[in-house]
Amino acid sequence: MAVSQPTRIMMGVNESTIKGYPYPSISSKGAFEWTINKIVSSNTSAFKLLFVHVQVPDEDGFVDMDSIFASPDDFKTMRHRERVRGLHLLEHFVSRCHEIGVACEAWIRHGDPKEVICHEVVRVQPDFLVVGSRGLGPFQRVFVGTVSEFCVKHAECPVITIKRRADETPQDPIDD
Repeated sequence: MAVSQPTRIMMGVNESTIKGYPYPSISSKGAFEWTINKIVSSNTSAFKLLFVHVQVPDEDGFVDMDSIFASPDDFKTMRHRERVRGLHLLEHFVSRCHEIGVACEAWIRHGDPKEVICHEVVRVQPDFLVVGSRGLGPFQRVFVGTVSEFCVKHAECPVITIKRRADETPQDPIDD
């Protein structure tokens, strides 16, 4: 009798713009909790969660523009600090998975989140992708764009988008 492989669920996760690091965004946390409660439930051995966090470099490659860069070590410190922020974020999700007993993997990539997540779907070939959605209206989407909308159209696997709850929506819906 063949042993069945766990269902592999990829999740794109990001940091909160409201609370600051190392907290997950409202949308990422909501999508994770929904996945645990509605899909994984108590059948933890049947699933493996795959977390990808995409760090977005500034157009010029510098994240801390208020900083003064006087040596090559300053740039190394800046890159190290960004990596640590990503690791803290992923640690939140990995720790939660271990608490409930579901297998997981997590990694960091750099670039445009919508492009990178779709590339990772091709590379990793999960059974499906879960992404959080801020629930932006059509006007806001024109200016902000949405990773979840892009993934629904372009990811090479089924995609589930999870909107944040109305009671979690900040005054400015761009915030997450």
